[in-house]
Amino acid sequence: MLTLHTAPLLRRTPGGETVPGQAVLVGGDRVEAVGPLTELTEAYAAVRVRRWPGVLGPGLLHDGPLPTAPTPRERVHALLRQGVTAVLTEHLADPSLRAAVDRSDLQVLPTAEAPTLRPDGRADLAVHGVDGCCLVTVVAGRIVHRRA
Repeated sequence: MLTLHTAPLLRRTPGGETVPGQAVLVGGDRVEAVGPLTELTEAYAAVRVRRWPGVLGPGLLHDGPLPTAPTPRERVHALLRQGVTAVLTEHLADPSLRAAVDRSDLQVLPTAEAPTLRPDGRADLAVHGVDGCCLVTVVAGRIVHRRA
């Protein structure tokens, strides 16, 4: 099933320029297309559309130790609430923490690389409000966090 994610502004890379009127087409766990909302809704008329407030962009890379919390699952959830979709291997020495990360489907990267929204890339997205707070996190095409 295809889903079109859109927000008032889209950013293809962290810290990159924001562009209005854009959307990300997601099929399964992959980005199918990134482009103008009008073109994508015309090309995919029957697609489900998710309209989010704020800025839609790639999920974030967390490049430090995971936040402290009582359980590994809660440590991972703390990242999802921030819009994080990838972590570095070096911070996952604890097997129970690694298992929680694997269950959440976060990407585990050997080195830091800037996330980007691009066709055929993994569908890891985050929406942040004007105050910088994460409103939605999508990991491999699935909504895993939505701020109430």
